[in-house]
Amino acid sequence: MKKIGILNHEISEVISKMGHTDSLAIGDCGLPIPDETKRIDLALVKDIPRFLDTLKAVLLELKVEEVIVAEETAKISPHIFDAIKKEVGDVRIILVSHEELKAELKKCKAVIRTGEQTPYANVILKSGVVF
Repeated sequence: MKKIGILNHEISEVISKMGHTDSLAIGDCGLPIPDETKRIDLALVKDIPRFLDTLKAVLLELKVEEVIVAEETAKISPHIFDAIKKEVGDVRIILVSHEELKAELKKCKAVIRTGEQTPYANVILKSGVVF
């Protein structure tokens, strides 16, 4: 049994297989996930698990060099946007339209669906390198 880190085997597997510039998304329960993109569904009930808890767990294991967030997140759910900025620190944040973010999901290795029910609580994380 794994002692530390992410216990969910699907998330752990995706992160361990990611290379430089590969991407992984974390989204609210309403984010439309393309059929061709792996879905890791954690949604249990309303707001469980929370988007931010999931983001924090993923950031413990994934080296991130760039983050993509919808402009709508900053406008409509600024507390989520501020929390993302706090969690990623000095990592570059790219703002795109929500439609562009949804189109980028097709390039992601996976989308982690949370139980979050806050509008536009979505992010795409681009993998960096640890050396």
